[in-house]
Amino acid sequence: MQVQRSPNLLSFVVSLSGCITSVLMSLVAQPVWAQSTKTAPITASTEASADSTQLITKKQVIKPIKKIQQLSQITHFISSAQQLVQSPTPVTAPTPELVEVTGVKANLTSKGVEVILQTSKGQELQITNRSAGNNFIGDIPNAQLRLLSGEAFTFRSQKPIQGVIEITVTNFDASTIRVTVTGEASLPAVELYDSPDEGLIFSVATAASSAQQPQTQPQPDNQTQPSQPSAQNDEPIELVVTGEQDGYGTTDASSATRTDTPIRDIPQSIQVIPRQVIEDRVVTNPDDTVRTVSGVIPSNPSYEAGLSSFSIRGFDSGSNILRNGVRDIDFGSISRNDLTNIERVEILKGPASVLYGQGSLGGAVNIVTKQPLRDPFYNLEFLAGSYDLYRGPVDFSGPLNDSRTVLYRLNAFYQDSNTFIDFSRNNRWLVNPVVSWQISPNTKLTIEGDVSKTVSQTSAGLPAVGTVLPNPNGKIPINRFIGEPGDFETASFARIGYDLQHQFSKNWSVRNVFRYAVLKRGGGGFTAGSSLDPDGRTLSRFYFDDPTPNTDDTVNGFIVATDLTGKFQTGSIKHTLLFGTEVYNTKRTNNEYIFGEVAPLDLFNPVYGSPRGAVDNRGNSTQSSGFVGVYLQDQIALVDNLKLVLGGRYDWANQDSKDLLADTKTSQSDEAFSPRVGIVYQPIEPISLYASYSRSFNPNSGTDANGNLFEPETGTQYEVGIKGDLSNKLSATLALFDLTRSNVLTSDPNNSNFSIQTGKQRSHGIELDISGEILPGWSIAAGYAYIDARISEDTDYAVGNRLINAPENSFGLFTSYKFQSGSLEGWGLGLGFFYVGEREGDLDNNFTLPSYFRTDASIFYKRDRLRAAVSIKNLFNVDYYESSSDILRVFPGEPLTVQGRISWQF
Repeated sequence: MQVQRSPNLLSFVVSLSGCITSVLMSLVAQPVWAQSTKTAPITASTEASADSTQLITKKQVIKPIKKIQQLSQITHFISSAQQLVQSPTPVTAPTPELVEVTGVKANLTSKGVEVILQTSKGQELQITNRSAGNNFIGDIPNAQLRLLSGEAFTFRSQKPIQGVIEITVTNFDASTIRVTVTGEASLPAVELYDSPDEGLIFSVATAASSAQQPQTQPQPDNQTQPSQPSAQNDEPIELVVTGEQDGYGTTDASSATRTDTPIRDIPQSIQVIPRQVIEDRVVTNPDDTVRTVSGVIPSNPSYEAGLSSFSIRGFDSGSNILRNGVRDIDFGSISRNDLTNIERVEILKGPASVLYGQGSLGGAVNIVTKQPLRDPFYNLEFLAGSYDLYRGPVDFSGPLNDSRTVLYRLNAFYQDSNTFIDFSRNNRWLVNPVVSWQISPNTKLTIEGDVSKTVSQTSAGLPAVGTVLPNPNGKIPINRFIGEPGDFETASFARIGYDLQHQFSKNWSVRNVFRYAVLKRGGGGFTAGSSLDPDGRTLSRFYFDDPTPNTDDTVNGFIVATDLTGKFQTGSIKHTLLFGTEVYNTKRTNNEYIFGEVAPLDLFNPVYGSPRGAVDNRGNSTQSSGFVGVYLQDQIALVDNLKLVLGGRYDWANQDSKDLLADTKTSQSDEAFSPRVGIVYQPIEPISLYASYSRSFNPNSGTDANGNLFEPETGTQYEVGIKGDLSNKLSATLALFDLTRSNVLTSDPNNSNFSIQTGKQRSHGIELDISGEILPGWSIAAGYAYIDARISEDTDYAVGNRLINAPENSFGLFTSYKFQSGSLEGWGLGLGFFYVGEREGDLDNNFTLPSYFRTDASIFYKRDRLRAAVSIKNLFNVDYYESSSDILRVFPGEPLTVQGRISWQF
């Protein structure tokens, strides 16, 4: 990609989008293969037949369903190939907009129970029903269960009344809600209402047609116990349920397009780790969550506090961290995230520059935080484990006023622990309050902040000789600490911001997000190895410290992002248009340091407490960076099963650095255009075939020997794949990709003091991900990747060398089973298998990290308000090495680790 210097390219892309749309429209308009014959749906204004469901208002007389057809009794209008050929080509009618059902409630009545699908568009819903055995099944097309936060959910109530085993409301597919009522001994009696004030209501009668005390069962997560009604009380009594999260499977990830689009309609591999997987694995570090996702490897050791960096498709993601769909404020690789306040983690594969600006080619990670709940929810938790781990999280939520228009959520935790490395200790706390205000039916304001502090000792790793390479003295113990016991770092972090969303109409909306954050770092310095003597045991060391410990190194920054989204049609073609802007800036001050030598350390007989040597070097500087970005995207539905995504973003980026000791200043400005083109074809409803092309950019700093500024590093990706729903709760994605990273800085062969931009790296491979529920109670999250990531052009390293920390083969799987009935009901078991193949330890390919196979296990119990779990990481205590930086810094993996957790919800 060439660096662009003119914003006219943006208008060119807009014009190109229109041209392509017009051409494709003429090619695919009214294709016979895309049509389907549909019978006219029965609505509130249409006379219902005896075997269909009639919608009536709540004040009308209820007409019960007398007969529900069996599947074999349904008449098919076209029953032979000959009839199909003789039938006229149907004309495609415009597909209605999806109706969002934002909540589900169950109210006890004198006759049984009412299940209310909460929506303001209940009159637009159309229902078809049938029976299968003792099951009443109602399908509602053009509708989806979706919380106000945009998350899909599932409703489930077990044994709510006499004669009914279970009532479930789920997203059957990307455009259909299914309601299932299972009778105990016979088909249940179901009546329907259409209430303009509440939504769509399913009324289910008890076996005896009289009110009974419900048999309460374990309720969905984040819910309260129901109140118990009296036999004389006919008024609705709220039973519990605004939603159970979708287990291991997720159908939506808005960060991929910054619009409300199902994953199956996006031409990109996207994987989501929902909260249920996090809970069942009993993990607390965001880096641990990604191990079930194909092609994603943590770049930092999992026992480091607060560090989040990943290798995605062979390339380091760096600071490509998003938060609730907006770029997180970049403080290097330090992203102060903790799973206490995280609802789910989304992995976006490939370049994200088209919507989020500068960043790594491999992909981005979006952190979705917990949001306020409408119903009171309180959770107290305690976790303890190996290496003196003690952790106490709390999670409180609920309404702040009677009308429930103002909600809050408060997550907080305190943690104190050692690690398996000598002298290493992590002390952390966090407080994260969130308040949301539904100002009007169309306007919502969310204010979120968090404050945290971490005191830790950073591990500098161990030399390759003695860990992954032979050492005449034997193997270096993995718990060896090569620094000094007095080394430590403090990091105090604070963030505040708002998220304002307004719906102008059912088709047009705007979102404005602002965040400000500040990070202060200080402490007692850092000691690491500088070289290993030929004897294989004497490690020369250096120290790095702040000469003014009372003045913290401070980084602050802000981001303002505005998205305007609109839906409209041009003829029969539907568009979802996104226009947005971002303004971003960070500044670092008091970046003062000193550098010198420390006495060597005997790796096999260490003696600590050596005094530091004289200062060899010092520095003091300030840095600032920022960008302004403008982006445009059009998601075009040419026909129902053929969708096109066109997008482009233009960025103006700048970097400034001032050396306060030398009194010099350098500045650099760059411009870049990042496009994306993608197409999705759905030959049948559960299958999506897709292909895409996208580019990325990342600014470089400095000049070559002739004083020319370096152009931004660029990246290009081609990707094709298939997404399939193996069932309504189990999905898979298969992707093939080819990525090229260009303009990589490499040494100038004519002047070693300077660099040139001739470096190029390439990664290509295949990925497979599967997630969801295989059978009732049995869930899985798994991913496999084959990646060939190598240097293709360079002056420093040999062409063909493999990239660092990029295994050719990797595999991760976690599966759990939850007993559904009997004496073991409430118990569950989980097993995790993680394989990482051999990886090169540096770009010279001087040494290789061996492959490893790690097994994790967990057992958990869930009954009413009690939750308990025990997890074992590295069950068989295998020795392995997670990652490396160079030949002196290899990071061992954790040995066998046990954690236990207990929580109480009320």
